Parts: sequence; structure tokens; C-alpha cells
Amino acid sequence: MNKSKHGLYFLLTICLTIVIFLIFAPSYNLVNFINALFYVFLLLLVITLFIYTKKGGFFDGVTFGFRRFLSMMSNDYMEEWKEKPAPSEKVNPSFYKIMQFQTITTFVLLGLLLIIYYYI
Repeated sequence: MNKSKHGLYFLLTICLTIVIFLIFAPSYNLVNFINALFYVFLLLLVITLFIYTKKGGFFDGVTFGFRRFLSMMSNDYMEEWKEKPAPSEKVNPSFYKIMQFQTITTFVLLGLLLIIYYYI
């Protein structure tokens, strides 16, 4: 993934933050913009941490157990459930990199805005 795409996605993140700010802010000031940016950052953080957990194979054992259980309970003794890929094999590495970059840059921007707010 090249840097221009990362910049484009970061610009979309900022635009989403501005839209949330304009729609939901009771008054237009720096505090409410920081709050809107925090909501976007929190959503990005949750998505990134979920992808990281999924990529690490945490859900593979649970998925395997459920597939085996459903195969046994449905009297379907076909072994095709063993051939399905595990959740950790379905993670798109480029999407994870994009989400990771978005989360880190949004966190840095949030930190900078908080420093500006507390020192002005």
C-alpha cells in the first residue's frame, strides 16, 4: 500500500470526523471537535484490535469446535467442515495495515489537539 492511499484514507477519516462534529455537536468549539475525533478513534481502535485478535488465531479453536459440533448434531458426517479456512486465514493484511495506520495517525492527531487545548 503506497503512502498516497494512506493519506487518502486519513483524509476520509478527517472528513467523517467533521461530519460527525457538524451533525452532533451542541456548539462548534475545539472540545466538541476533540470529542468527535475521539469517537472516530475509538471505533478505529476497536476494529483494529478485533482484526489483530482474529489474525492471531484466537477464534480458530472456537470456530473449529462449533463447526465440528454442528456437523455432529446435523448428522452430516461429511468432512467438508474440516476444509473450510480458519478465521485467521481470512484476514486481509492490506486492510489490517490500513486500519493500523488510521488508528495510529488518529491517535497522534487526537494527542496534538489535546496538547493544543490544554496549553491555549
